[in-house]
Formats: sequence, C-alpha cells, structure tokens
Amino acid sequence: MTDINTLRRVLNSYKRIAVVGLSADWSRPSYFAAKYLLDHGFEIIPVNPKYDEILGQKCYPDLLSIPDPVDIVDLFQKTERIPPFVDDAIATGAKLVWMQLGIVHEASAQKARDAGLEVIMDRCIKIEYARLFGGLNTIGVNTGIISSKRPLFVNR
Repeated sequence: MTDINTLRRVLNSYKRIAVVGLSADWSRPSYFAAKYLLDHGFEIIPVNPKYDEILGQKCYPDLLSIPDPVDIVDLFQKTERIPPFVDDAIATGAKLVWMQLGIVHEASAQKARDAGLEVIMDRCIKIEYARLFGGLNTIGVNTGIISSKRPLFVNR
C-alpha cells in the first residue's frame, strides 16, 4: 500500500491525524513531522500522556480519549508497542494506520486491514507529503545547490 497513487490519495483526502507518541521536544522527529503537517493544512491531534498541549493543540493521553474520529493514526512507537495502538485505532473508527520509518508489524497491519483500515508501514508521512506535493526544498533535496545540469562557465 505504498504506491504513489495510494499515498497521494491518502494525503489529499485524510486531513485529521492523531500522532501517537508526539513529543513536545522540538528536536524529536515526531515534533518536526507534526509541525510540518500542521503548517501544511493538516489537523494534528497529539497523543501523549505526558503533556496537556503540544504545538498549541490539546494533547490526549490515548486514542480512546479523542472525542471525534480521526482519519490517520500516525504511530511514533517502537515496533513491540504497536498492537494495542492498532486495537485502539480500530475501536475509534480511524481510516488508516501509519507506522513511521523503521516500523513494521505485519500481524497488527493484517488485523487493521481485516477491520477495514488502510495501512502504511515504514514510511514517514512528512517525507511522503513533501516528496509528492513539492515540499522538499530548502530543508530537503531541491535546494538548487546540487544539480544534474552542467554549470555554465563564463570566461573572464
């Protein structure tokens, strides 16, 4: 489920994202990814029992505490901690479970699919959005510093 058309469809249509394990520490990947998505029109719902608020958004202790349905449950968790979060994603009526880079849990993915959820594993939602919608620029690969074009030299 990681072909470009699927990723583009998901990122175009699903805008309400519960980020499980979102940290309030600006240097953590979860914070950077959530801030980027928030700045690009997504609604971010932080899920972390340690905080009351992250990025100006009310933080919830768990998925089951979120009052309204979410589209995507984005998991910044260790692989062995994935199953209960997938169970909660199913229980809350989420549409998709997204496991971040390096996270693959086949049994949980199959359980989610069997319950009707879509699953994306081992991908970063921020990187995929930037890659597919043109956001890889000054902090990505499209800086203009490295180019496949031969430079034009002027004799002086």
